[in-house]
Amino acid sequence: MTNLWEDLETGPNPPEEIYAVVECLKGERNKYEYDKDIPGVVLDRVLHSNVHYPSDYGFIPRSYYDDEDPFDVMVLVEDQTFPGCVVEARPVGLMKMDDDGEQDDKVIAVPVEDPRYDHIEDVEDLTQQTKDEIDEFFSSYKNLEEGKEVETQGWEDREAAYDAIEHAQELYEEEFA
Repeated sequence: MTNLWEDLETGPNPPEEIYAVVECLKGERNKYEYDKDIPGVVLDRVLHSNVHYPSDYGFIPRSYYDDEDPFDVMVLVEDQTFPGCVVEARPVGLMKMDDDGEQDDKVIAVPVEDPRYDHIEDVEDLTQQTKDEIDEFFSSYKNLEEGKEVETQGWEDREAAYDAIEHAQELYEEEFA
């Protein structure tokens, strides 16, 4: 059985085009996580706060980030996909975030195969409303979980996302190759 974190390439042309493995779905409160030991997507928890994912959310294969997890990616979609779906995506920005004292940044990406996002090349092409919704979600999604503290730290451009993806690929190679 294929392990989507270890067996799938990071993308067809990383860091400019990556694969995003979807775990959590736009509009839902379920927090799914890919379990490489099964391998498959499992329900980790239901979000305690009354918020929902503003878009599909998952991880980049063959990546490992400073929080000692696969690198997180939010793929902007009109309609949700499904847990375990692999989306070819273009990174357009990076949202900096601290989660309980660990750097837990998020790549923001758009699907390569959706013409609605062809004009989105960099974080400044996103509407302020889209950025505000993503920021609000990550600022508040753990509010009702005891002892959890999250701080969003602003937006960086596509080049910063590329650098962070390359960093995550290097950490993966160091840790698992």
